[in-house]
Amino acid sequence: MAIVVVGGHTRNIGKTSVVAGLIAALPEFEWTAFKVTQFGHGTCSANGEPCDCETDAHTVAVTEERSSDSGTDSARFLAAGAVRSYWVRTRQGQLAEAMPRVRKELAQAKNAILESNSIVRFLKPDLYLTVLDPAIGDFKPSAQYFLDRADAVLWSGTHSAPEKPAWPAEWLPILRCKPQFFLETPGYTNDALTEFVRERITTGCRLSIPGSVAAATT
Repeated sequence: MAIVVVGGHTRNIGKTSVVAGLIAALPEFEWTAFKVTQFGHGTCSANGEPCDCETDAHTVAVTEERSSDSGTDSARFLAAGAVRSYWVRTRQGQLAEAMPRVRKELAQAKNAILESNSIVRFLKPDLYLTVLDPAIGDFKPSAQYFLDRADAVLWSGTHSAPEKPAWPAEWLPILRCKPQFFLETPGYTNDALTEFVRERITTGCRLSIPGSVAAATT
């Protein structure tokens, strides 16, 4: 079984679209997909609504998506062709409590793709892709922490590697030795990225894929 993790430095930069695009482009892998959401204080992990209760029942919720048209991100994964899709919700800092259930579902998967940064703390993926938008300054601590572990960088909102991102430019050297891909809307994927993922999880090799750009050569 191969495990692919797609993370990113903030919201609304195409992470979910990347996961859905890869599922659709690589149906032969029969993906089990996971959307991981961590809520802040005062928001219920059972339904995502504001609440002022913090009981054990609200600490973690793992729901299997049954409908491909419910409007949720996990439904998008089903619509894209995932064999199964799950929405994992926990309070900030409590993802460990969801891991027994996640590992149980992973044990039944042929291959898995997960949208999350923090999951890398508990799993060793075969491939970790990070989505970055140089125009948005917000940068999740989890994305910062695992930035050096990314196997490839997926740039959102740009067609060239940035020189002056809105987030600290000193992080750019970490990225320069990694394959880089520029996301295409609306699918947020392309043939080069698809082939990179296919070959990487099939062979385990770090390949030079036409269409990718290594910052070291720019």
